[in-house]
Amino acid sequence: MRDRIPTAFISFAATEMTSSGLTGSKLVEITSAYAADFGVDIPHARYPFESPNKRTALLDNLLCFAPKQQYQIIRELCDRLNPDGCIASLVTLKVKLFSEYNEFADQDNSEAIHRTLIVETQHWLSDHPEVKKLFDEALQKHDHGVFRRNTLDDLRLALELLVRRLFNNQKSLENQISLLGQYVKDRGGSSQLANMFERLVDYYTKYQNTYVKHDDAVITAEIEFVFELTCSFMKHFLRLKSVQS
Repeated sequence: MRDRIPTAFISFAATEMTSSGLTGSKLVEITSAYAADFGVDIPHARYPFESPNKRTALLDNLLCFAPKQQYQIIRELCDRLNPDGCIASLVTLKVKLFSEYNEFADQDNSEAIHRTLIVETQHWLSDHPEVKKLFDEALQKHDHGVFRRNTLDDLRLALELLVRRLFNNQKSLENQISLLGQYVKDRGGSSQLANMFERLVDYYTKYQNTYVKHDDAVITAEIEFVFELTCSFMKHFLRLKSVQS
């Protein structure tokens, strides 16, 4: 196992990030905050800094951190600069970081998800290839730590498409909530369970509208929960599909 991330990669990362909107004052602010958290001295803790350019200043600061700290800083800076995954160079940087230096990550995102739940959901979706494709794409993006916002978009679209297939209509997920409650009751579910599903799906759609459609600030720690909640919805709805109304 390697004991450090190569300087050449750190330099490449500094170039990509400072070319993609990271200003000199902001890089000082952010790296100084990490330095305070980790108890590290950095050469450029004030702005304006004594450096020929911001790329060099960022590189100098990054090289003062331990490899795991560098991994975390680069990954989180990519998220901060590119919350919706629209800057191709930063997507490439993050994928390269994940694929080549993932040994320096404290915890792989893919391990945070309940993998048995994922496999079971994929099994239940085997008869719905369009839905499974969206679900698998969301999982791939999550496992690679990129496109956080798009991951949630794909999950919502997958659930919405599944519900449309179940009810043979083209309504939005928000407009299917009462139908879902009736669907549960028609297949032997209690009124309490039906009401719970209606409330959960209502909150689910409101969460997506708030944090995905109108805000780039997706909270990373919540993605696993939303992923697993989506799986639970899908599994239960497909189990009920096999029950005669």
